[in-house]
Amino acid sequence: MKPAPFNYIVSIVYYIIISSCGNNAINNSAVGNNNSAANNPDTIPVFLLAQMKVEKKIELPAELLPYEQTELFAKVQGYVKDVKVDIGDYVRKGQTLSVIEAPEVNTKYEEFQTSLLAAKAKYNESLDNYQRLWKASQATTPGIVAPVDLERNRQQMLADSASYHAAEKLAQSYKEVSGYLILKAPFDGVITSRKADPGNLTGINTSIVTVQNNKILRLRVAVPENYIAAYGSSDTIQFRMDAFPQKLFLAKLTRKTETIDPTTRTELWEYDFNNSNKILKAGAFAYAQMKITRQTASFVVPASSIVTTQERKFVIRVKNSKAEWVDVRQGITMDSGVEIFGSLNKNDTLILRGSDERKPGSTGYWKTN
Repeated sequence: MKPAPFNYIVSIVYYIIISSCGNNAINNSAVGNNNSAANNPDTIPVFLLAQMKVEKKIELPAELLPYEQTELFAKVQGYVKDVKVDIGDYVRKGQTLSVIEAPEVNTKYEEFQTSLLAAKAKYNESLDNYQRLWKASQATTPGIVAPVDLERNRQQMLADSASYHAAEKLAQSYKEVSGYLILKAPFDGVITSRKADPGNLTGINTSIVTVQNNKILRLRVAVPENYIAAYGSSDTIQFRMDAFPQKLFLAKLTRKTETIDPTTRTELWEYDFNNSNKILKAGAFAYAQMKITRQTASFVVPASSIVTTQERKFVIRVKNSKAEWVDVRQGITMDSGVEIFGSLNKNDTLILRGSDERKPGSTGYWKTN
């Protein structure tokens, strides 16, 4: 019978041998799996690039403005004698809106009117004297009128004529100034503001009333730069307002600024809305619905295929079974995809889910969806 220590040593050696064989089997299995993974590349979904017509309906914020608006100021200093209108009143062109009292203006006007009459009388007297002397000088009897006296009267007549015309112009100017005391409506419209009452002191910077022409409203829309060239051929658009949630209104394109605002990168477009029924109010916000259409077909790809980094924006194309990065510019975004521009061709193979981890030159199993 063998001693117990010897049996213990034999058991330990046997266990070590068995463990070593098991580890070798596991390592051989792992190496085999790695070789299998290397021989079977990743399956990467791809698609064929196609062209399609780009159409999109967009909604842009807009604002309704009066077709005409003016704030009437007093042109001379004085006191408000009467204000004949109030807010909400409809007025006609030429209608008197307010009367200003300025006694010094009226006094000056009367003074210059008197001076005009005096200058006219003096001129008529000089003219009469000259005409009498001239007729006398034409008599057959020589020497009745000395030539020097005739010339002196002629020069006096001319001087009085000039003084008369100067007084006439001065009186006319003060007549126009006195006309500033009456404020009249410059166009048909409605009074939207009244800032003076009888007895108020007014000056050249004092606003009296504001008049708006709301029969036609201007719908102003700031159109982003990207959409300007893609706008459709129609010159009418629909717009909605929060005050009428179930109703759409039509407006007609009438004018553009023809320049891009460098601050907002937009062009201002104006549409005219016939508001003769006075249903809409100037100053309200609206939402213009516009249809954007490209004149030619464009490449449209899923948004997931576009990769954006700090340095570039690109898609990944499969060429000769290898990946390559192609820089693109993004256009209009639609529900069906994103419009792109770049060095691409129809039926190019692009990766469906792009990533900057997919390096140029990498390979894979390209599976077309």
